[in-house]
Formats: sequence, structure tokens, C-alpha cells
Amino acid sequence: MASFAKVELSGRADGLGVLVANTGSPGTTIHVATSNNGASNDYDEVWMWATNIHTTSVLLTIQWGGTTAAGDHIEVTIPASSGLVQVIPGLTLENSLEIKAFAGTANVITLFGFANRMTA
Repeated sequence: MASFAKVELSGRADGLGVLVANTGSPGTTIHVATSNNGASNDYDEVWMWATNIHTTSVLLTIQWGGTTAAGDHIEVTIPASSGLVQVIPGLTLENSLEIKAFAGTANVITLFGFANRMTA
């Protein structure tokens, strides 16, 4: 029987936001997906929002499961002085792949979210 559990992003404890400190690749580690994979079909469904405390818009690059291929990057411009802009709408990841992020300006973007850990 399939089940799921809500888990915090592994980049910071207690459900707190993860500050994006890096301005280049590889980015700050945000989350590491479940290590269960293959025939078990287990995965993390990730939901994530960003805040920007800077006075100008900042380009945020999320590295989804890898750091080198163009297909690994999700780019979102986060408006100035904004909060809780959705940047990941329930995308899935598994096999201990990592989500990392870097921004055009260090230490102004914070990522909040959770993963629904799905178990087949």
C-alpha cells in the first residue's frame, strides 16, 4: 500500500528557511531526495517558495538533481522585497539527487518548503 509523509527540506533543521549564500555553481544545498529508488518507486514531491529581502529583483537558479547540464537549471526572478513566491510546484526527485540553489546576490534569498516523501 502506498503512503506518504511530509518532511522538511534537509538543508536546514526545524522547518526553517534555507538562506541562499552561493552566487555560482554549485549552489547552496537545499534538499537531498530519498535514497530509495529503482523497483521501489519511492520519491520526494517537492514544494518550494522564495523570499527576497533585497531592494532589487534577484535571479534565482535552482539546480534540480545536477549542477552541470543546462537541463538541471530552473531560473526564476524573485521581485524585490517579496515573500513566498512559488518556485517549485510539486516536482519529483529520487535516488539521493540534490537540489541546490544560487542567486545573483548572496544572502538575500531564502527558500522555504517541504517534500511529500512517497513510498510505493
